[in-house]
Amino acid sequence: MNESHLLSQDRIPGSEILLRSLLLEGVECIFGYPGGSILNFYDEIYKNNELRHYLARHEQGAIHAADGYARSTGKVGVCVVTSGPGATNLITGIATAHIDSVPLVIITGNVPLSMIGTDAFQEADIVGMTMPVTKHSYFVRDVNDIARTIREAFYIANTGRKGPVLVDIPKDVTVKEAIFVWPQTIHLPGYRAKSEIIKEQIDALLVALKKAKRPVLLAGAGVIHADASNELVELAEKSGIPVVTTFLGLGGFPSQHPHWVGMPGMHGSYAANMAIQQADLLIAVGARFDDRLTMNAAKFAPNAEIAHIDVDKAEIGKNIATTYPVIGDIKHVLNYALPKVTLSSTDNWLQTIAAWKASHPLRYVDSDEILKPQWVIELLHRTTKGEAIITTDVGQHQFWTAQYYPFTRPRSLISSGGMGTMGFGLPSAIGAQIANPDTLVISINGDGGIQMSSHELAVCAIHHIPVKVVVINNEVLGMVRQLQEVAFEERYSEIDLSGSPDFVKLAEAYGVKGLRATNKEEAEQAWQEALAIDGPVLVEFVVPSSENVYPVVPGGKALHEMMLGDDE
Repeated sequence: MNESHLLSQDRIPGSEILLRSLLLEGVECIFGYPGGSILNFYDEIYKNNELRHYLARHEQGAIHAADGYARSTGKVGVCVVTSGPGATNLITGIATAHIDSVPLVIITGNVPLSMIGTDAFQEADIVGMTMPVTKHSYFVRDVNDIARTIREAFYIANTGRKGPVLVDIPKDVTVKEAIFVWPQTIHLPGYRAKSEIIKEQIDALLVALKKAKRPVLLAGAGVIHADASNELVELAEKSGIPVVTTFLGLGGFPSQHPHWVGMPGMHGSYAANMAIQQADLLIAVGARFDDRLTMNAAKFAPNAEIAHIDVDKAEIGKNIATTYPVIGDIKHVLNYALPKVTLSSTDNWLQTIAAWKASHPLRYVDSDEILKPQWVIELLHRTTKGEAIITTDVGQHQFWTAQYYPFTRPRSLISSGGMGTMGFGLPSAIGAQIANPDTLVISINGDGGIQMSSHELAVCAIHHIPVKVVVINNEVLGMVRQLQEVAFEERYSEIDLSGSPDFVKLAEAYGVKGLRATNKEEAEQAWQEALAIDGPVLVEFVVPSSENVYPVVPGGKALHEMMLGDDE
């Protein structure tokens, strides 16, 4: 269907209006799960054959796949499901995207308008249920509103602070016919997506920067969302400022750059945490000062004036008092500032940070007898030269990945940060691989999280999606076990995962190649075999259950009060 036909003003059913609208928004593929209330749209997919659809094995897998597609491209991910449980199964995925500012458009079917409020079969007020975790929501009552609603939904999702937008469409609205009119302009009186930068705010920050002796740039995921990584590098180089990157900001500033210090926070590096604690000016760029970064907020950056650059003014001063607020699109702010930035006198400061890095590097006790998870992550990095897109699930492996797989470019780390959603790793990798067919995509999982979405291996097998699925198997809920060791006097309650399936056989049951490694030699061989296979592969690495993530800042402590390791 060419664009001229898409724009033709025919009288067509709402289901075709919806399909045409998605195609005009440039949507190439969607992820979903059909059911009665959305079947008219699925019939249009069948008849049209232009929109690729990937059938997940669970609605949560569908939305996580759309999330991975969006994070790896910067485009809007699209998920379509039916009413009732189809819609409610998305709530965790919507919350995951919302807290991490991921642009999604979620389309849900609902029961006919005449049945709304009658407790009809598979009726659910999904708009009401998801209102706290969407950027905006629509309930479409009139077939004439479908095209405008989709146009607005994509615009809202991918402008300003990005986020998920839900569009709920009753079944009878998809049946009714209307003349298709595609709106050429968008008129949203209450929504200002592109506010002008306030030059006076930036100028005040630049004056403070000239005076600072120990400045630090704190780069968050907002840098990546704004496609401002190049500008951030230029700022660091022109000013001489060291840079730390939050967990979701990894890749927004290249890890091999001499000004990169590391990742700060609960599992941050010694040098990164000390740099924040000793800074006299901390400039946060697209970071929201979440609790895993700040830890004890009252003791966070005690010597620093705080500057905060963010597109969302609601974040300014929300968690940490801010001296220099700068509201605006990060790319525009940095482009205004760069011509005015001069080299700061930071040589002594950079030397101090370099000494911290040298005296307290990331470290673990390696072994030739057993397979250490940190070594496995280093193996993945060494053999891919850091060029893969990495998705993670949630747990210890997530932070071993952050620590031991240095990221050099934006959108190469995809992980559930703010929500910490187990089951995210595999389906998000599927979405990322579909969006980036010529790039190696590795999904790193724990043995707990993989069991929350292992059914999506079927999607990999059926569509020959060549994701390399890594399972770090320590037979426990590792992050919970570590917390119970440190904070609960080794009272290990309900963390035993020894009843898990044979992951190799599980993969093979889905038609995916399965491999296992229990030592370094086996690990090298299995991983090389996995890389050589043109298709999906699952590789299980069996590691000890007692291994912890270090450094760690215990709850209630300040960033400089780190536990550095078992041999501390």
